[in-house]
Amino acid sequence: MQKYSQPNYQRIYSDIIIRSFPHKRKECEKLLRKQYLSVIDILELNKKIFGTIDKEKEKQNPRHRSYSKSDIVKILNYQKTHNMNNSQIAKHFGLSKNTITKWRRIFL
Repeated sequence: MQKYSQPNYQRIYSDIIIRSFPHKRKECEKLLRKQYLSVIDILELNKKIFGTIDKEKEKQNPRHRSYSKSDIVKILNYQKTHNMNNSQIAKHFGLSKNTITKWRRIFL
């Protein structure tokens, strides 16, 4: 069975910025310089480039996302540092409260 690697998001987003949104290059430059982009970084880049999306699309999007263990730990650490409860962190990242609860049980 083949192990799939993560797409090269730096290259993908750089191409999008160069071709379609050259005026947003400075905003995204710091994130694009990172060696590894976490899911949080990718979501932030997406928001900076394309802006916010409507509520209906936002509800469908999380169903197609996958998170690595390190990304989950970062989200849970973000919750701790910002003193957020499960509902607040779920709303902030567009996740289900049940997902956050399950992650807390498994990883903390």
